[in-house]
Amino acid sequence: MALRYGIIGCGSMGREHILTILSQGTQLGSAVTAIHDPHLPSIEASLALFGGGMRPPKVFATAEDLIQSKQCDAVVVATPNFTHADILRQLLPSDLHILVEKPLCTTIADCQDVIARAAGRRGIVWVGQEYRYMPPVAEMIRQAQAGEIGKLLRVSIREHREPFYPKIGDWNRFNANTGGSLVEKCCHYFNLMEFILGEKAVSVFATGGQRVNHLDESYGGKTPDILDSAYVLVQFAHGRDAMLDLCMFAENAPDNEQIIVVGDKGRLESLIPSLTLAKSHRADWGRRTAWGKDAGTGRGVDIRRVWDSNIRYPGQHFGATYIEHQKFAAAIANRSPPEVTLVEGMRAVAIGLAAQKSIFASRLVRLDEILGE
Repeated sequence: MALRYGIIGCGSMGREHILTILSQGTQLGSAVTAIHDPHLPSIEASLALFGGGMRPPKVFATAEDLIQSKQCDAVVVATPNFTHADILRQLLPSDLHILVEKPLCTTIADCQDVIARAAGRRGIVWVGQEYRYMPPVAEMIRQAQAGEIGKLLRVSIREHREPFYPKIGDWNRFNANTGGSLVEKCCHYFNLMEFILGEKAVSVFATGGQRVNHLDESYGGKTPDILDSAYVLVQFAHGRDAMLDLCMFAENAPDNEQIIVVGDKGRLESLIPSLTLAKSHRADWGRRTAWGKDAGTGRGVDIRRVWDSNIRYPGQHFGATYIEHQKFAAAIANRSPPEVTLVEGMRAVAIGLAAQKSIFASRLVRLDEILGE
């Protein structure tokens, strides 16, 4: 479906969306017609993407001017986390379709307010939890939910990576701006846990801290307070659980992201950036006969690289944003609900906030404490 897009927030992720839309333009006829960002270098960098005779978008001085311009059918919100709530309050009274980057908001009160304001509106609101669209992750989810490894019991996610990238004004150095590392970075993972298992988390226990990163930095006399490492155990009903191992001073890992799903008949493992999917399955696992000569050898494991050749622009997230935009446009064309809802976006934030509360309070935290249920 051909859509006219407005982009609010033209930093790194905003330009990722612009490049994705431009790469789909000849296929879908879509175009970026309007942009807004108060930071002039970001506007200039965005306009530089429109070469080769492409018509550049109109630049608007404020988000409200863009919203009221009648220049767009859909708007992407890719501004700093702490601004999402106010921008969404301006957008939601319109009929514009909205794709808002993760995290939905930095507080549960703002998430709940946004959800209430969105009730009954004509345009869809889609939360950008694009990890589920990375080709090996999407295939892992498909197989897991198709029952290929039996009853799903556990999800384990590891991210060992470099520190946070620099942002304009280094806004991402403080919990007040980001919601905290376990919201800013990890809401993708918490969304995956609930999505894969098809069940809502009930409680969280976590340990972690700020051990290495940004401790020698100062902004107006304030030292950054974001966590750089954590173990997070997420508990579900019916005997299921999930775990996150985050370390942001562990760069140069061969695969810095590993997602494992274990069922009672097998195991799936997705590795990024190698885009590898490994599957192990034994029909006789129920009899526990795997203790023989093949135990622990890696035999019987199917390993393959997974890619989608239809992706024209892989971008920063291995084609996930490209696929996300295709599905976003399809939902609009078909008048179907968003695949990633506001409630899902809120729950991903809630798990992150619960994990941070658990770390500072040294106790298990129930999700209903965070959600006020």
